[in-house]
Amino acid sequence: MNASEFRRRGKEMVDYVADYLEGIEGRQVFPDVDPGYLRPLIPTTAPQEPETFEAIIEDIEKIIMPGVTHWHSPYFFAYFPTASSYPAMLADMLCGAIGCIGFSWAASPACTELETVMMDWLGKMLQLPEAFLAGEAGEGGGVIQGTASEATLVALLAARTKVTRHLQAASPELMQAAIMEKLVAYASDQAHSSVEKAGLIGGVRLKAIPSDGKFAMRASALQEALERDKAAGLIPFFVVATLGTTSCCSFDNLLEVGPICHEEGLWLHVDAAYAGSAFICPEFRHLLNGVEFADSFNFNPHKWLLVNFDCSAMWVKKRTDLTGAFRLDPVYLRHSHQDSGLITDYRHWQLPLGRRFRSLKMWFVFRMYGVKGLQAYIRKHVQLSHAFEALVRQDTRFEICAEVILGLVCFRLKTRTCPQASMFKYIKGGRRKHHGLSCLAKVLPIHTWPWSSPFLPHTDSSGFEAC
Repeated sequence: MNASEFRRRGKEMVDYVADYLEGIEGRQVFPDVDPGYLRPLIPTTAPQEPETFEAIIEDIEKIIMPGVTHWHSPYFFAYFPTASSYPAMLADMLCGAIGCIGFSWAASPACTELETVMMDWLGKMLQLPEAFLAGEAGEGGGVIQGTASEATLVALLAARTKVTRHLQAASPELMQAAIMEKLVAYASDQAHSSVEKAGLIGGVRLKAIPSDGKFAMRASALQEALERDKAAGLIPFFVVATLGTTSCCSFDNLLEVGPICHEEGLWLHVDAAYAGSAFICPEFRHLLNGVEFADSFNFNPHKWLLVNFDCSAMWVKKRTDLTGAFRLDPVYLRHSHQDSGLITDYRHWQLPLGRRFRSLKMWFVFRMYGVKGLQAYIRKHVQLSHAFEALVRQDTRFEICAEVILGLVCFRLKTRTCPQASMFKYIKGGRRKHHGLSCLAKVLPIHTWPWSSPFLPHTDSSGFEAC
């Protein structure tokens, strides 16, 4: 394919994408296929001779689309929402064309510097404390990780390194293995499973703190666990507080948990993967109060801020906590500016070496929507969730299981004659709508996200018939 054909095929692909998104409402949201459906439909080996672009496009509709779950369908209510927009897609196209692997400033200065500035832009939109911003010469700063799972793991590993070095500095005879076997991390029993996975990968035990009646981690429960473990000779070192839990969008009490972590010298990581986008709206910013006690903070613009996957924003107060844990300098990666203090090498802030030019998506979206446009998008979703909540409350067969704060509504049947899981199976069996199932205090509510598609403005309430 030469440049001339690329121009022609690129325009055709843009048309295909636009037609797909404009017509997505007419597609069955959940595919009607069985496991292994695809293998018999394609050859067992790659073709020896080139095939035509037309043949590939034909196979997309014939082979791929029948097995696609359409996440941007107005009938998709499962898991968490995934963000996207036309500006973000265009930026991704440019990212692919530039094709840099921005592991260091020297690998592509614009890739590094735009990311630093975009993370400061976003931090200011959230009104994060100044300590989290890079600025001209700040000690903190932001980095784009692939997912919130990566951000939690990076924070845990950095905290593990920091506490280990601190203990060994005080007692040089201590071996790392002896310290590791005593380290304990903590999170609410409502925290995402990725937190538990971070503990598994990091080789430390993770303890679940029982949540209160509003599914939030409180100071008293955390303090009790800390005292018990310290008395047993263990070493608490890391706490994850969740703002907007997966199961019901509950919020751990940062204003209570934060001071304890500060007093005990524990690394506090705040996971606001879904809810964080809402904090750009002044009326929801109070949900972030207490973030000043955190050592690291993370949320996913790719969930709710019109930036497509992958784009997980992470900030730290002290960048040296990350670089001190992950810095390696083989001769083939060194460059003349790395010790100047003027640049950032993001390879020291993450697990992989390579990284894409992801900040382009943020730059395009922030400029083409503006803060006010993004705020309006968030507010529309919250309005829809409360409108849906009102409809559920009007139906005496159902009840709301958790307070509706942002865009998530958890509801269930009141009657026991139709088990909740059976109703869920019935809804999913039709494949016209795709919902999630949650678990709250041994109750299985339906977990749904009323939303407004950036591609289909007329679909604001198309899912309300779900009940």
